[in-house]
Amino acid sequence: MLQNNSALAQLKQQIRSNTPRVEGVIKATDRGFGFLETDDGESYFVPPPAMKLVLHGDRVEAVVHEEGDKKSVEPEKLIETGMQRFIARVQLREGRLAVIPDHPVMKNALKARIKRSLDEASIADGDWVVARLVRHPLKPDDRAFFTQIDELVAKTDDPAVPWRVTLARHALEQECPDAGDDWPLLDEGLEREDLTAEPFFTIDSEKTRDMDDALRIQSREDGGWSLTVAIADPTAYVEEGHAADLEARTRAFTVYLPGQNVTMLPEQLADDLCSLWEDKNRPVLACTLEVGADGSLGDYRFFAATARSHAKLAYDWVSDWLEGQGNWAPTDEIGEQLKALEAMTEARSAWRAAHALVFKDRPDFVFDLDEAGNVLDIRTEHRRIANRMIEESMIAANACCAHLLAEHVGHGIFNVHRAFEPEKAEAAQEFLASQDIQVEREQLTELPRYTELKRELEGRDDAWMDARLRRFQGFTSMSAQPGPHFGLGLAAYATWTSPIRKYGDMVNHRLIKRVLKGEQAPAEASQELTEQLTERRRLNRMAERDVKDWLYVRYLTPAAEAQQTFEAEVINVNRGGMRVRLTANGATAFIPAPLMHSDRTKVVIDDKEGRIQIEGEERFKLGDVIQIVLTEAREETRSLVGRPVD
Repeated sequence: MLQNNSALAQLKQQIRSNTPRVEGVIKATDRGFGFLETDDGESYFVPPPAMKLVLHGDRVEAVVHEEGDKKSVEPEKLIETGMQRFIARVQLREGRLAVIPDHPVMKNALKARIKRSLDEASIADGDWVVARLVRHPLKPDDRAFFTQIDELVAKTDDPAVPWRVTLARHALEQECPDAGDDWPLLDEGLEREDLTAEPFFTIDSEKTRDMDDALRIQSREDGGWSLTVAIADPTAYVEEGHAADLEARTRAFTVYLPGQNVTMLPEQLADDLCSLWEDKNRPVLACTLEVGADGSLGDYRFFAATARSHAKLAYDWVSDWLEGQGNWAPTDEIGEQLKALEAMTEARSAWRAAHALVFKDRPDFVFDLDEAGNVLDIRTEHRRIANRMIEESMIAANACCAHLLAEHVGHGIFNVHRAFEPEKAEAAQEFLASQDIQVEREQLTELPRYTELKRELEGRDDAWMDARLRRFQGFTSMSAQPGPHFGLGLAAYATWTSPIRKYGDMVNHRLIKRVLKGEQAPAEASQELTEQLTERRRLNRMAERDVKDWLYVRYLTPAAEAQQTFEAEVINVNRGGMRVRLTANGATAFIPAPLMHSDRTKVVIDDKEGRIQIEGEERFKLGDVIQIVLTEAREETRSLVGRPVD
């Protein structure tokens, strides 16, 4: 009998080993079925019965079944779940507790229990919670999905739901840090120069409270300029290793959301003691840099100082005045500086356009909210001359910081951006060749050659080609070692001009101070820290996007109900349709293939090329500006749906 069982087991093992298997990630749909996508780009159909054993995002091993020319898979082994921690809404039905994951394609309720430390009476139907998966049917000894509610995020009727849920989704802090009111100035052994009589000024948005930078500019007889950038100095109050420093290190950045900021430093520092308020003496770290008449950078000098802003200016006031409009006017002393700063900005911008790279202008979209978080309006703010004046000043100051750290320290916190990841450079080269642009590999991986190529490509003004190239490009990351910033066209770039809101800038401040005092630099920042800074910046940007998506849906619901028409740019093409950005307000909407033509078979989508044909004729491609009708605003998924104007 034992021999028969052993033989049967061997037979089953032999059959199993001969059955084709694949590994991949489950992609669910809102129609019950799903797909398993492998790392090499293959896609397999997962039928509805099999989908009941998995969740969206699960990495599984699956058995391949073939019927004729059709293939499907049956998940058999869980490798890693995609739902370890997730946001969900509570469902209470006849005393039974369940949660519904907050995901566009996940509709099924999962049985749940409440963490013992939570008050069960505080959890009600519809509330938002953080849940955790504790059982999975593909795990040994588990028969079904089961979850635990670990945290109450927001009550269902809380007007702050979009903010609280979004911050919880990305595991970001909900409140500003609080570290007391007693902040004496540290004795750092630095001699501070007295700049309080110098007419520094700040330019920010009218509502800005955490003002990092103040400027002073003087025209030189040779036609150039001496620009002094005075930067707020939180490290004059926060000692390395202090609780506030450790908390800032964890947070890494201030989170800026529509209607709410969650500061990196305690508000007592961020909005008061460190902020460069008008008529307030403040400790600063400063840099005087020489700019040639042609916009080139010359010598620079970093030093510690005490400065005093003589004027709090706003971007629009300054731009209006320089453009000869509006009623506001500065004092003669400040006005003379503003005109000098305008001239320096034009020179620097021209120099960077010729020798480095300049970003294309894109407007910002600002949400005006009432106290309850309702969107009253979405304003378009273009980058006017005053915005450019501050931007060029900060880029120049940060380039000087990168040079100082590279020369005198050898490390710091640098922003490094490779135009093309090494593994994608060959594909980018092949794509350019298909567009009759023959390039050598070095033009994609070496900064001087790349800047030449980039200027040539921009001269073509081809929106489709620009959008396609972005698929091959890399992302900006933080590095302890100097490295090129291809996006700016600079050999190295290290920011120090926003220490109230960026922890990496605080690190650089401390390194600059060591250089000023002639002290030996500490060990370079760990890879763990640079990776954390990079990741936190990514999470902050995702949180900002998610809150905006929520508010866009609420704001545009009446437009969807009225089937309103908008101008939009095609920003992405995938197998299911295309994503567009509304030029009027920056909202993104999805246009599914079935809404492009009543007969889906007549719509041919080439997602790799970013082109869509209808009835054999190319109708849409990446970069196109088209007219769309907004048809749906779905708050449950924070998504907008549209269709092309016929």
